[in-house]
Amino acid sequence: MARPIRETPVLKGEDAFNFEMRRLMVDNMSAEQRAENRRKLEEQVKKASEYIEICI
Repeated sequence: MARPIRETPVLKGEDAFNFEMRRLMVDNMSAEQRAENRRKLEEQVKKASEYIEICI
């Protein structure tokens, strides 16, 4: 039987400050960067699929 989910704690003081600072420091990627990352990932998946054999 599943255990109940506990409440999410509220951040206070220095923890709240650090969380907010890290949240603001996240770099958003441009559409071109996202497209390039996707292209690289698809290449890696294609290359890896040459070595992976799926048995059903």
